[in-house]
Amino acid sequence: MNQETVTAPGEPTVGTAHFRTTFPTTAHGAHTARHAAERWLAAQQGWPESADDDRTATASLLIAELTANAALHGRVRGRNARLALTLATLRIEVTDARGERLPAPTPAADADGGGESGRGLLLVASLADAWGCEPHHPGGKTVWAECARRTARTGR
Repeated sequence: MNQETVTAPGEPTVGTAHFRTTFPTTAHGAHTARHAAERWLAAQQGWPESADDDRTATASLLIAELTANAALHGRVRGRNARLALTLATLRIEVTDARGERLPAPTPAADADGGGESGRGLLLVASLADAWGCEPHHPGGKTVWAECARRTARTGR
């Protein structure tokens, strides 16, 4: 059992600038976590619900890719993954139990090949202002991505 699990799967912990939920490492679990995070972002001041907003669309894509990767590559029987968001700079973190399986984007030249894996991290790298991976104690990893908050007038 994951000792850091403080919420039931799919039930967000909402605070002033933080969101956290755990989810089973299945496609349905990742989907449920993504939608809970999108609803939370929509409820936050300055994060409109409209998919036409580039910030919201970018955040949604990053959340979808990182949660899907945790479900696909980070699955350990009986262990959940965790999705966390922080708003100062939007920081998306997905923690799973597979610390030995580190993310590695497929090189751009190989991305057009028939492989089913690695291209999503190219998307993460191109959309996020920064991203990376850190070990997670007692075992596992946290893959994170950050999107700087840009003002509506300047786009920066």
